Order: sequence, then C-alpha cells, then structure tokens
Amino acid sequence: MATETTPKKRKPRIKYNYRVQLYEDGKYHWLYDLHMLKNPAVLIDVYKVLGITIGIFLILMLMIQACSGNFSPEDFGITFKITGVTAGIMFVLGILGYLLYAAVSGWIYTAHFILDEKGVEHIQSPRSQKVAKRIGVLTVLAGLFARRPGVVGTGMIAASNTSMGSDFLHVKKVKAIRWMDTIKVNETFSKNRVYVNKEDFDFVYDFIKAHCPNAKT
Repeated sequence: MATETTPKKRKPRIKYNYRVQLYEDGKYHWLYDLHMLKNPAVLIDVYKVLGITIGIFLILMLMIQACSGNFSPEDFGITFKITGVTAGIMFVLGILGYLLYAAVSGWIYTAHFILDEKGVEHIQSPRSQKVAKRIGVLTVLAGLFARRPGVVGTGMIAASNTSMGSDFLHVKKVKAIRWMDTIKVNETFSKNRVYVNKEDFDFVYDFIKAHCPNAKT
C-alpha cells in the first residue's frame, strides 16, 4: 500500500545586508564590498609578503657569501644589485597579478563576516569563490603543463580556501586601520582581515578587543 509523503519545507534563505546585525543564530552577520582599486588593503598585504621574501633572500645570499670566505665589497654590491632587480620584477608581477585578479572579480571583492564571543569568520561571497576557483584551476593547469608540483599545490589551495576563521583565545594582535575599513586579527600563524563599514566600525573593533584576552592592540 503506497503511503503519501509530505515534501520537506525548505528553510527560507537569509538575506544579509551591509550593516552589522544580530540574527537568530545568536551571531552578528554583515557583508562588505572591498573596492579593489580604491582600497589597497589586499595589495599592501601582498607587498608585505613579497618584502619579507626579498629580505630573507638577501640575508641568505649574504650568509652564503660570508661563509664561503671570499666575501668582498664588490660581492656585496653585486648581491644588492641582484636583490634589487629581483625585487623590481616581483613588484611589477605583484601589480599585474593583483590587477588581473581584480579585473576577473569585477573590481570588487565581497565578503561575509560572522562574529560571536568565540571568534570571527571571514567567508568569500559565492561570486568571489567562483573567481578564486577559476584562478586556482588555471594555476593547477599551468603547473601541470610546466611540470611543477609546487604550482599545482598552490592552485589547489587557492581553489579550495574560501574562508578563514579566528579563535579569539589564540589571537595575539588586534589592529584597526580605519581609513581602509580594516581590522587586523592576527594569530601566531594566521592573519585574518575583517572589513566593516564606518557606521559599525567602532562596535566591531571594540567587540573584538573585548573578547581577545591575549591580544595586543
């Protein structure tokens, strides 16, 4: 004997907005549009990483030359020239890569933030996730054709990494950069960026500070 089954009701999709609001799950939610040509927050982080990489490269080169026993002022100058040329190339590539990503993203990076007493989560919007996956897939394909496993791994990470969370108990530093609508929430090995509009900036910043007992501000 056949039995009738009632279709399951779908939960209504929650529409979040750009103001910070407390929702039924007991967490604060908001969206943020990062205009990638107006707000250089992402580009600055890229160049910080590149700067650290160049610095490590220079130190290693100097240490190798010093240990070789044939270190001279001429070698010192050559090392700085090589480092300078490398830095210039990486600077140009950094801008080109950033502009390419920004163009593919429609010049806007949209993120969804979730905040409660335990931590804050930074989630790419569905559109930004699609862009990241496309770029990740292209990187994987480029690595396969070039036979470079490291490039393949980088592409796979880029395609799968669509969110970042910060546990307030592990946060070591909280820093506000108001002119970029940015709050840096840094753990020892993880750096999160929280973007929030000026209307709600003080509320979010004060909330995060109050719940990070081990953080410097």
